[in-house]
Amino acid sequence: MEISGKVALVTGSSRGIGREIACGLAKKGLRVAVHYHRDREAAESTLASLEGGPHAAFAADVADAGSARGLVESVVGEMGGLDVLVNNAAIFESHPVPEVDYEGWQDAWSRTIATNLIGPANLSFLATHIMMERGGGRVVNVSSRGAFRGEPETPAYGASKAGLNAMSQSLAQALAPYGIFFYIVAPGFVKTDMASSLLSGPGGRYSFAEPSRARRHPGGGRTDGGVPCLGGP
Repeated sequence: MEISGKVALVTGSSRGIGREIACGLAKKGLRVAVHYHRDREAAESTLASLEGGPHAAFAADVADAGSARGLVESVVGEMGGLDVLVNNAAIFESHPVPEVDYEGWQDAWSRTIATNLIGPANLSFLATHIMMERGGGRVVNVSSRGAFRGEPETPAYGASKAGLNAMSQSLAQALAPYGIFFYIVAPGFVKTDMASSLLSGPGGRYSFAEPSRARRHPGGGRTDGGVPCLGGP
């Protein structure tokens, strides 16, 4: 797929890994739809850092089905199409079994699955229908090592990312005949706002030094997880 001038929607791109992905895609010549939930100022900062363009920022709650639909419709309406979707937005909430009550447990699971799995599923459905009309496209889902090793303090997060992987495999098979290809990237810990509290704890240093993570990291230590490399053929 020739990517110059194509439109990429990157969810959660006002900061962290999402911002680095947006910058990398813009550098490759794509026009980027910067998604944010509430922090418009951070989204504007990301926009200002992007090469090329024109780019634009869009607010939406990806956990809400109607908001997800409005996001895709707004991107297509303002930017003229949608060729690449990067499902990066996610939440990471601590809910260790010995420390939370049943209501807290349910709340954490509901919010996490809605944001990290159902949101990407809805956006993938909406985006790929646009891509089918345009002759193909790319969907990149940002997973996590927690999908493979478990997350004892945040089990809903690990489950949501494992589900994201399974969904990606299923949709890859279903949509390949339409020229739509799915990718999964599972970076290790990256120093972002979301991971800062965990990495500042006693296990944080070990997480960065872990040899197996370094060997498997597809981005070779890049803070964008190598996602911009997947935008082309």
